[in-house]
Amino acid sequence: MNDTMPDLAEATDQIQTVTGDEFNAVVLEAAGPIAVEFMSYGCPHCRTIEPVLQRVAEMVKSKVKMVRVNVAIEQEVASNYNIEGTPSLIMFLNGRQVGRIEGPSPTVASVLTAVTHPFKR
Repeated sequence: MNDTMPDLAEATDQIQTVTGDEFNAVVLEAAGPIAVEFMSYGCPHCRTIEPVLQRVAEMVKSKVKMVRVNVAIEQEVASNYNIEGTPSLIMFLNGRQVGRIEGPSPTVASVLTAVTHPFKR
């Protein structure tokens, strides 16, 4: 199993990969809505949902920032958020967790709802 940057992270990647060292600055100290995908490149469900996440990221890029954390490498960050399975999405607003979904259905509609719903007032 190769947990480095494989063919998933192409030139058209709309989702920034965040390391444990960057997580606080990019997610917790940032203003506005951020959706964090906790994933692993060896996870078949993550591979299935990846094109859907890329499409949703393109659709919401003006409103919601989307980033990913590779749990195989960033185990401490995954542990801090009790990630038990991948893919898991956690939504943050101004550094505070406001929503979470584990193993969302790999459809644009379900992921779009999961990513945007916690931010609607």
